[in-house]
Amino acid sequence: MSGHGAAWLLDLAGIFVFAVSGALAAVRQRLDVVGMVVLAEITALGGGILRDLIIGAVPPAAFTDLGYVLVPMVASALVFFWHPQVTRLLPAVLLFDAAGLGLFCATGTVKALEYGLSPVHAVLLGIVTAVGGGILRDVLAGRIPAVLYDRQLYAVPALLGAAVTAGAESAGLHGGAVTAGAAVLAFGLRVLAMRQGWRAPRPRGLPD
Repeated sequence: MSGHGAAWLLDLAGIFVFAVSGALAAVRQRLDVVGMVVLAEITALGGGILRDLIIGAVPPAAFTDLGYVLVPMVASALVFFWHPQVTRLLPAVLLFDAAGLGLFCATGTVKALEYGLSPVHAVLLGIVTAVGGGILRDVLAGRIPAVLYDRQLYAVPALLGAAVTAGAESAGLHGGAVTAGAAVLAFGLRVLAMRQGWRAPRPRGLPD
């Protein structure tokens, strides 16, 4: 499989897990099935649309590739029709977020590099891809975006995953294995941060 095909599949995998995260957030907010689909789509596609608009990929891939729209619908349907068991999945929302974050920071960085951005700018776009949809989801769900108050290093794994991807690509290492490796790194760091309770530093004098 070509590097482009592997990146596309990894992008769809990230869209699926982010869509599940959005659908579960909709269940938590007691939204109906329409609200669930909308929140899942925004969670899954928001960061990628922001990235594509910034790099000038118009129209964004989400508007030209039917798979990008259908995958969140499938994820929403799985959550909706498996509703009696959904409450068991609610504690796993952060794991789905972590998986999507890992995949999107890597694939977003690769796409930015393909459009000729510098490695530094590509890393920034990788972070936007990874956290943008979650920010939109939290705002629409009436919550403060998690990336703003989750001090357990929400954005740091995305930064490191994007940096590893950009570094490997700049060194001439290409293909799905590099992207997947960076995604696994970011996912693992995010899960480790949650388990260990790692937190970003806060200004002195503020309550914990």
